[in-house]
Amino acid sequence: MAITITMGIQKGGCGKSTTTGVLAYLLSRDGYRVLAIDMDSQGNLTELLSKKPANEFVEKSVLEAMQYRDPKKYIVQIDENLDLLPANNFLATFPRWIYTGITYTGDKIKYHGNPSLVLDETLEEVRNEYDFIVIDTPPSLSEQTTNALCASQYVVVLFECSNWCYSAIPNFMDSVDGARRHGRHNTRLLGILRTMNDVRRNDAKAFNEMIEEDYPNEVFKTIITRKAPIGRLSLYGFDQNNELEQALEQYKNFYKELMERVKGR
Repeated sequence: MAITITMGIQKGGCGKSTTTGVLAYLLSRDGYRVLAIDMDSQGNLTELLSKKPANEFVEKSVLEAMQYRDPKKYIVQIDENLDLLPANNFLATFPRWIYTGITYTGDKIKYHGNPSLVLDETLEEVRNEYDFIVIDTPPSLSEQTTNALCASQYVVVLFECSNWCYSAIPNFMDSVDGARRHGRHNTRLLGILRTMNDVRRNDAKAFNEMIEEDYPNEVFKTIITRKAPIGRLSLYGFDQNNELEQALEQYKNFYKELMERVKGR
């Protein structure tokens, strides 16, 4: 059965989509069968991996997969080892559908189960076909985030070195605890990854140290600093990208740490 990992924090600009995409890529490059799931209506992970506009996946996305409980029909193959369940703007209608049964097309598809377990139940169809499932989440404590957490064994918290992100951590940790209590996979924190670090700023250095003091056993040793090749991943992607190895350089250390933690639990 696949090991499922969610990337999350209820704040934008923390590198969730980039980190999810890089992790999916590195896992697939190592020969693991990987399913990447985009649970953010912005569709950034979808565009990063598919190199297509997210709107090209209207009526062919994770939303329909959950509504019809048929993920196989909506999975997009990216390469030999990497598949994607894409997202687009209509994923924002997910909460309305859960509670009213009305889809964005106006159809009526009643859901009768636990609103936090829709994604988890949907993935039962394909868990045995993958080694890893990695999930990107929106920058909010939403139904999409709750579903991702409840579908996962592990959570990686993305920490962008700023005051607003620092203040967001306790609430997100509460959400992880809630998923552990109410989900079916004993959801637990795998670690906190410090991202988007600007080495020129003293306040960033201070927040790096503060989060390490607060969570000394949880933070990854790796700190992802701001580098132009990483920022341009959204432009060039993973194929025919002359800067790819430069973009991946820091993430390889994070990947090594993550795999050691997964195998050690």
